[in-house]
Amino acid sequence: MSPLTRAVRLDGPYSLAQTVGVLRHGGSDPTCRVVGGVWWFGQATPEGPCSLSLHHDPSAGEVTGAAWGPGARWALDRLPALLGALDDRSGFVAHDELVAAGLRANPGWRIPASGLVVQSLVAAVIEQRVTGNEAFASQARLVRRFGAPAPGDGAAVSLYVPPAPREWGQIPSWEWLGAGVDRARSAVAVRVSSYAGRLEECASLPLGEAHRRLRAIPGVGEWTAAEVAQRALGDPDSPSFGDYHMAKNLTWALTGEIGDDDLARQLLEPYAGQRYRASGYIAMAAGMRPRRGPRMTLPTHLPRVPRSP
Repeated sequence: MSPLTRAVRLDGPYSLAQTVGVLRHGGSDPTCRVVGGVWWFGQATPEGPCSLSLHHDPSAGEVTGAAWGPGARWALDRLPALLGALDDRSGFVAHDELVAAGLRANPGWRIPASGLVVQSLVAAVIEQRVTGNEAFASQARLVRRFGAPAPGDGAAVSLYVPPAPREWGQIPSWEWLGAGVDRARSAVAVRVSSYAGRLEECASLPLGEAHRRLRAIPGVGEWTAAEVAQRALGDPDSPSFGDYHMAKNLTWALTGEIGDDDLARQLLEPYAGQRYRASGYIAMAAGMRPRRGPRMTLPTHLPRVPRSP
């Protein structure tokens, strides 16, 4: 099976790993593989399953996508958005030295927009109220059990396509429990699947309307909608309020004190419209807060955060 291909030019510094790495749900995610610097994704597109490989050639300033399967054309049509080529940060201004440091050290980070709303939403629902490792193991088991090997060359790298949006709702309750997903979360995932058509339309809606539609689903709150917006919608203004670590890390980084979501909102107010972007640069520059010890003194030079493999 020959792939369809498309090359997308990315102006300025660009990091493929930092941009699309957020779409990977743990190192064991069967819908994402990294082989020899090439990123592979299994996608349940509206046109059907797809294997998508992404290769960045920095010397040419291009990323080449190759796609196999019924969803190949859809995936390549969405490729610029997926790669963050449509992410406009031209009006972004760093109001804090820490944000400026994160920007200087990570100029190649873009915010992707996969367009795969339900695929991102179900993963976020599985991650509610549990540790990342627990959620990643649950998702991997469900995808391998109810997804399918990816078409074309994706199969050679053991890539899987997750269940189609409406197929998540057909997974029996005991299979969710066997994968470590409690009834509260599985009920939300099944509910999401039943509204798949309306939810997939969020990718083409204005961001405000997309958020309202996402949060109209019982069990989809601010954190869950933000996780989807960061991955599927390319939203630069959706920080992960409600996350166990985000507010604590951000407030510690900017003030030296560990605070809550309310303080984090206040600190991000100068970045209205770009709060997720700002919080990302802060996290890249400052990293995780220390578990114990004295208040932090911000360094004058901050090292580059290691990139994803």
